[in-house]
Amino acid sequence: MSWAGRGDGRRGYHHGNLREALIKAALDLIEKKGPAGFTFADAARWAGVSSAAPYRHFRDRDALIADVARRGFDLFADRLEHAWNDGRPEPFTAFENVGRAYLAFAREELAYYSAMFEAGLSFDDDPGLRQAADRSFAVLRRASEVLCARLPSDKRPPALMMSLHAWALAHGIASLFARGDGGRRRLPMAPEELLEAGFLIYLQGLGAIAQNAPPEQPAEPSSPS
Repeated sequence: MSWAGRGDGRRGYHHGNLREALIKAALDLIEKKGPAGFTFADAARWAGVSSAAPYRHFRDRDALIADVARRGFDLFADRLEHAWNDGRPEPFTAFENVGRAYLAFAREELAYYSAMFEAGLSFDDDPGLRQAADRSFAVLRRASEVLCARLPSDKRPPALMMSLHAWALAHGIASLFARGDGGRRRLPMAPEELLEAGFLIYLQGLGAIAQNAPPEQPAEPSSPS
């Protein structure tokens, strides 16, 4: 596949992988106009192909955006998995790292994020999209299960409830304060600091971590006498 830059910002498609050309065009257009701001024909023109060409791979614009969203969820799940790192170096720090990865994805992968969460796609009609989305949520579920396991059995909240609360908190902060576009609201602190404080208050309330517990500090080396 080869691309040739055009004065109108489009990229000329000559031959090769038409599907990839359309995915790239959709990502460009979503980032510029949002997932509802362009037509199927716009995507074809942006890719430098005829308006009939996209139908070789996608039934309509929604199917094209769904493919973008599937890829986004796969990338998202990989980022969250890497951040969780099987709960290392310790579960609460790893849990925070997952939240930070969530915010970073919203900021750095705006087009994917918009396709995933703002395009109004039906997950029930697309098993592949549902599976990709579930894989990313499963990281939050596993992290919550690890934190819940630290509590006495008679005081454990449902891990699903905890993961849904964590998801809602991370997603809300990402959508309001960590976006990579003009929709980002201003904060007197970094979004990561707001999320960290929210996680801390929430988990302390559940008893998953000790309240007012100072962070462990490395022992100071003894001074030579």
